Amino acid sequence: MSQGPHSRKRNDSGKSATVHKRGDGIGGGPSGNANYNRKTGGGGGAVRAGGGLGIVALILFLLFGNGLGGGGGSSQNQIPVQPTPATQPSGNTQGNTSGNTGGNTSSLANLFNFGTAASNQSSYVNATTNTLDTSVAAGSRKKYTTLKGNGKDTVTVLVYMCGTDLESKYGMATADLNEMVNSVQSDKLNVIVETGGTSRWKNNAMTARTNQRWKIASKSLVTLDKNMGAKAMTDPNTLADFIKYGVKNFPADRYMLIFWDHGGGSVQGYGYDELYPNSSMSVDEIAQALKAGGVKFDIIGFDACLMANMETAIAVEPYGDYLIASEETEPGTGWYHTEWLSMLAQNTSTSSLEIGKKIIDDFCTKAQSGAAAGDKNTLSIIDLAEFKNTVPAKLSAFANQISSEVKNDNYQAVADVRSRTKEFAQANRLDQIDLVHFCESMNTKESKALANALRSCVKYNRTRNVNNA
Repeated sequence: MSQGPHSRKRNDSGKSATVHKRGDGIGGGPSGNANYNRKTGGGGGAVRAGGGLGIVALILFLLFGNGLGGGGGSSQNQIPVQPTPATQPSGNTQGNTSGNTGGNTSSLANLFNFGTAASNQSSYVNATTNTLDTSVAAGSRKKYTTLKGNGKDTVTVLVYMCGTDLESKYGMATADLNEMVNSVQSDKLNVIVETGGTSRWKNNAMTARTNQRWKIASKSLVTLDKNMGAKAMTDPNTLADFIKYGVKNFPADRYMLIFWDHGGGSVQGYGYDELYPNSSMSVDEIAQALKAGGVKFDIIGFDACLMANMETAIAVEPYGDYLIASEETEPGTGWYHTEWLSMLAQNTSTSSLEIGKKIIDDFCTKAQSGAAAGDKNTLSIIDLAEFKNTVPAKLSAFANQISSEVKNDNYQAVADVRSRTKEFAQANRLDQIDLVHFCESMNTKESKALANALRSCVKYNRTRNVNNA
C-alpha cells in the first residue's frame, strides 16, 4: 500500500502528514479562512471546506452510507498511454472486456444513524432485503434521461479532474485514473477525462504545464488533446467547454458528469486549483457552467467533500436527474471507480439507482481495510426530480417560520436548539449541523414537514454572510 494520506483532510497543525480529506480546512486558502475573498484571494492553503462562511446545508437524503473511501492502485503506478488516433473516435474502439470485475457489494442495511433524525430518513434501499425501492412521489417531474434498455444505450461519462495537492503530494488522481483504466471496456461506453489544476502529476503520461484531455481505454489512456493551454479548472468556462466537447465528440443516449477535487460546500463550492489558487467554483457558477454546456445529465457526481447540500441540489436540478455526493468530508482516496464503470460497461442500460448504489457500496466496502478506518464519512444519491417536487415549498415555509421566531425576539430559543443539534465535520469547527435533527428539536408544524422531506445540516453563526449563501 502506498504511503499516501488516509483521507482527503489536510491537517494544518503540522503534527501529521497522513491526514488529508477532499474538503475540510484548507488553511489560508479558499476554505478555512473566514476572511478569504474568492475574487482577490488570500493565503496559500490547499484544502477545501467551510471555514466560517455563510450557510452550509448538507443533505443526507435517500441513500446514506457509513464507511471510508475506496482504495486503488499505488500513486506511483505509471499509466500507459496510446497515441492520439488519426481520427478522433466517437466510440470506444477498444472493445476489451478483460477487467477487474471482482469484489463484493456491501449492504446498505446498516445505515449511519444520527439520533432520532435517522428514523425519518428517506432511503431507496430496503434495510431488510437490500433491494431498491424505485417509487417516486406523485407530482415529480419526468426524468430527463429515458433509457432504451436491454444494454442498447450508449453512455458518455465526463470526468472533470482537477488534480491539485491531492495529486502533487499524494498521487490520488493517478490512483483513481488507474482504477478507471482497470475497468471493463465497452464500445457503448466512453469515459472522457480533462486533467489540470496540479503542480505535478505522479505519472509519466501527464504534464502540469497545460490542461489535457484523455479517453479511458483498457489498461491505458488514449490522448485526445495533449496541449489545451493552461486554464483554471475553477473557471466555469473551462467546465462548460469540456462539457460541450464531450457531447459533440462522444454523443450518447445518457451522460454523466463527475467532479474530482476538493469540495467546500454551499458557500465555497467546488475545486481548488494549485495553479490558480485564489478562487473556487461557486455553486451558482457550477449552475452557470452546466447551463452553458447545454446537456441534461443522467447523473451529476462530486468525488469531493461536502457537496451533498441543499444549494447544490437546487442549482444542478435543472441539468440532471440524480446527484451523488458526500454530506461529510470525503477520505482522500474518494470513490472506487473500477467496479461501477465495469457494471456500466457490461450493461449500459443499468439503472441510475443501481449505479448509485454500486458507487456508494464500494465507497463503504473498500474503506474497511483502508488506512482511514474509523473516520466518519458519507455518500448519498439524491433524486433531483423528486427533490424539486417535495423540498423547496417546505423549505420556504420553514424559513419563514424561523424568521418570525427571530423577529419576535425568540432568537435565543432558536440558538439553544441549534447548540444541541448534531454536527458534521465537528473537528474542523465548520459549525455544520443536521437540519433534520434541528427541525425535529424545533418541533413546529413547518419544521416537522421539512424534516420528513430531507436530512441536512445548516450553519448559523456568521449571520452577516447569510445573504451570500
